[in-house]
Amino acid sequence: HALVGLLVEGNDPLHKVTIIPRGRALGVTMNLPETDKYGYKKSELCAKLAMTFGGRVAETLIYGPEDVTTGAGQDIQQATTYARRMVTEWGMSDKLGPLAYSGNEQEVFLGHSVTQTKHLSDATAKIIDEEIRRFAEEAEALATKVLTDKLDALHAVAKALLEYETLTGSEVKQLLAGGTIERPEETDFPEDSSTSTSVPPTTKAKKPKGPSS
Repeated sequence: HALVGLLVEGNDPLHKVTIIPRGRALGVTMNLPETDKYGYKKSELCAKLAMTFGGRVAETLIYGPEDVTTGAGQDIQQATTYARRMVTEWGMSDKLGPLAYSGNEQEVFLGHSVTQTKHLSDATAKIIDEEIRRFAEEAEALATKVLTDKLDALHAVAKALLEYETLTGSEVKQLLAGGTIERPEETDFPEDSSTSTSVPPTTKAKKPKGPSS
């Protein structure tokens, strides 16, 4: 995700990437916009789609198509949602034009769609499916090209993440340029240091005096 996000123009700048689990996610890649954003260009959404497929593509390249895992499930769901909205809500498909095609999607699970008038012809529904698939497959192909071309960088970032667990955006760029990660060693404070800590010092408890003492 981090590499595709950096190398595909249109993504927000990489803030950090970590393999420390957060909730159900086994790791997190954080991309933060430089300014407030109230909308996205088509090119930016296509770039975001490519980044979303980075995890599955990396698995396929390293382990083979038969050994991909369920780890990319949430990514695939997110990518499908983006692609569908690009086609049915945001008018970004040349074949379908600037029309909305998502009239009664939200009520499918309530059982109400059965009684509603059908808004789409079978031919239009087929084109929608084809356009959603096209956006997703083009994004996957772009992610595959990027990671294939930068396979050495992929291994370098993976190795660094195993060692440090979290990398900043500048550190990933450093690895991408063929450099190494250099971090200053943590300072060891002496026990009698005046530096305060949130953990109180441990002391041995005195043995209470009893009749036998």
